[in-house]
Amino acid sequence: VAGKPFSSPNDLVVARHGAIYFTDPPYGLTKTFEDPGREIGWNGVYRLAPDGRVSVLVKDLRAPNGIGLSPDGRTLYIGQSDPARPVVMAYDLAKDGSASNGRVFFDTSPLRKNGPGGPDGLKVDREGNVFTTGPGGVLVLTPKGEYLGTIVTGVPTANCAFGEDGSTLYITANDKLCRVRTTTKGQGF
Repeated sequence: VAGKPFSSPNDLVVARHGAIYFTDPPYGLTKTFEDPGREIGWNGVYRLAPDGRVSVLVKDLRAPNGIGLSPDGRTLYIGQSDPARPVVMAYDLAKDGSASNGRVFFDTSPLRKNGPGGPDGLKVDREGNVFTTGPGGVLVLTPKGEYLGTIVTGVPTANCAFGEDGSTLYITANDKLCRVRTTTKGQGF
């Protein structure tokens, strides 16, 4: 951004029209949030347009991490891994790719009793359900942000991704790689 290097690009999602949306938390920096080498004054969410232009979409999240798009491409989801505000945010996307109307889609705080972890990796299935890591494992949320349940790992869980035929959810849970068959399919399958 303006000739300055990103802190540590983390997760990304590619829209149907080719734009890439990505998060840039400070986790790759030696002193993370307090790193003196950090050149951008915020932790952002960005859009890389098919023509190569980069634009800032969100710069008011302390720890943007996992990212996903609704099946219709109109909603951008961001998992924030800040322990003080562990939420999944939703933003409306305009036709030009800009984001607005940021709102809490789901607050994981009440689920802390279920185990360690917070929002990190995030994927969306064909039906618009959001699979996000969170307390105790992988949380499953409806397209309206209603909590359906948790795929319990019992340990801090970092990422999840659909694979194989789209009905297999892979989960990185602390020192384990887990595989779970689902009754849904991830987007793109």
